[in-house]
Amino acid sequence: MRWQDHIERNPAIVVGKPVIKGTRITVEFILECLGAGWTESQFLAEYPHVKPADIRAALTYAAHAMSTDEILL
Repeated sequence: MRWQDHIERNPAIVVGKPVIKGTRITVEFILECLGAGWTESQFLAEYPHVKPADIRAALTYAAHAMSTDEILL
C-alpha cells in the first residue's frame, strides 16, 4: 500500500494537516477515533465517504511519520 495514494497535505485544507484525499478527515482524527476504541466498522459507518484503504493508509502514514524526523509530504 502506498499511503501517498490516499493522503495529502495542502496548506489550504485544515492548515496543512495530512488528510484523506478529497476530504477534510485528518490522519490525526482517524488515529484519535481508533485510539478511543472505535472499530474500523464504526468509523466507516459514521464517515461512509472514507474507505477501508484510507484508514490503512492513515495508519501507514502515521508509522512512517513516527519513524523519521522529516515531514512527509
